[in-house]
Amino acid sequence: MGYNRWLHYYASFLAFCTLCLIFVGGLVTSTDSGLSVPDWPLSYGRIFPPMVGGVLYEHGHRMVAAAVGFLTVILALWLWKSEPRKWLRRLGFVALATVIAQGVLGGLTVIFRLPVPVSVGHAGLAQVFFCLTVSVAVFTSRRWLEESPRLEDSRAPATRHLAGVTVLVVYVQILLGAVMRHTGSGLAIPDYPLSFGRLVPPDLTPQIVANFAHRTWALVAAFFILWTCLRIFQAWRSEEWLRGAAVTLLGALLVQIMLGAETTWSAREVVPTTLHVAGGAFVLAGSLVLALRAHRIIHPGTAECPTAAVQAGASPE
Repeated sequence: MGYNRWLHYYASFLAFCTLCLIFVGGLVTSTDSGLSVPDWPLSYGRIFPPMVGGVLYEHGHRMVAAAVGFLTVILALWLWKSEPRKWLRRLGFVALATVIAQGVLGGLTVIFRLPVPVSVGHAGLAQVFFCLTVSVAVFTSRRWLEESPRLEDSRAPATRHLAGVTVLVVYVQILLGAVMRHTGSGLAIPDYPLSFGRLVPPDLTPQIVANFAHRTWALVAAFFILWTCLRIFQAWRSEEWLRGAAVTLLGALLVQIMLGAETTWSAREVVPTTLHVAGGAFVLAGSLVLALRAHRIIHPGTAECPTAAVQAGASPE
């Protein structure tokens, strides 16, 4: 199975474009431009309305989404034509179906005037699609094709399981952030890191609960990220492929914490607030890349895997 350099480059480019799309989508909510264009799929009955005020953000978001959708069509067809791995060909069409569903959800948010469940679903599915594009980029990389399970892991929990749980924990944090944003709870607690000067806010209105849940789960997400990365540094520090992903993830976590603080301190200024949205997606992608790499080269079990045994000069029998 040969390495297709241009396919990998294209998949990586699509993943980058998807991150940009998430940023642009964040601009729509950060600037309260969600209903600046009240109809869908056209914009004021046009394909290209005057780009003024909130229309710039809302219609701009639609344009970037359409471009990403078109790029996804190309990726799905390219994978189907040239990729020998059947499961990866199917994954390309799963990504295509997801981006189509994402577009429909985006339309429903406009048609039904930004209902919270649909808006949160739109935000959550965007992250799923981003993870799919990142996964395709990883699966088409040269290193993925060259690697195989070769590291023994008898720890509990298993490193690759721990990394997988971390991805889920980060995703839950992003969903809680979406609930907070789409219920207008971003400044329900006006100070940080305390809550009304206390560890627990004195009053628990629905908006305060949404905000406090996002803050509290952020600690859980940070704990799992630190636990996973510490495991990598302790057990696999000589594995550059894993160590590099762990370092990137830790750096992204630090930046994301700073952006979250600045979002509150600046009273939700557009730039830090939107960067915080995109930063969450980047942390999710970083945790996913680390988990995928761990699943690729770490053998779960108490016995040495055959590949590692051969490399050590022992008989695989």
